[in-house]
Amino acid sequence: MVKLIAFFKRRPGLSPQAFQEHWRTPHAELVVRQAGLRRYVQNHAAGPEGQSREPVYDGVAEAWFDDTESMRALASSPEYRAVREDEAHFIDASSMGVLLTNEVAVIDGPETGVKMITFLNRRPDVTPDFFQKYWREDHGPLAAEIPGLRRYVQCHARPGIYSAGRSPLFDGIPFSWFDDMESLRASGTSSAYARTRADEANFMVSGRLPFVITKAHEIPVN
Repeated sequence: MVKLIAFFKRRPGLSPQAFQEHWRTPHAELVVRQAGLRRYVQNHAAGPEGQSREPVYDGVAEAWFDDTESMRALASSPEYRAVREDEAHFIDASSMGVLLTNEVAVIDGPETGVKMITFLNRRPDVTPDFFQKYWREDHGPLAAEIPGLRRYVQCHARPGIYSAGRSPLFDGIPFSWFDDMESLRASGTSSAYARTRADEANFMVSGRLPFVITKAHEIPVN
């Protein structure tokens, strides 16, 4: 199964509440009409209680399809055209990015609580294959030891992106679930978290990573 991840900021002048209301209701109704869509999750940036600064993205969408052929078949459909036309009502088009990914579940726990989404880039001197293998087999087990982490999924950029000669905006996007904000904050003081952060330099661009803390909304798909 192919997972498309889209990330974006709200349209200038639009309040977070208006952005979230439009995305969750009229826009979602358009999205779920698309043939071949298997699952659709909206991740809304948390309010002031979740993060004190302006989030790097106001929304992150996850859409699952059986394969890339199913996605390509949508391109000429009126349903897809309606989705794209409606984006102008609430999304800043200049901020929008999309990544096609393969999921790797490192901790297959419940999708409940607070959800943190982080955006990763590989080190310039490592290959996509090395980045993905190291992230999956070496770094993933380290992250799995972080206390309070209930579910941890790595989303790897699909290999076809690189074989086509393209450079994605991000090479990987991990999703991490915690029971609440207190658990998330406490995890950052653990020795397991320190080891995980120290290991980042072995395969990715480390330092302060772009992230957004979100509340997930599962949108029923017909």
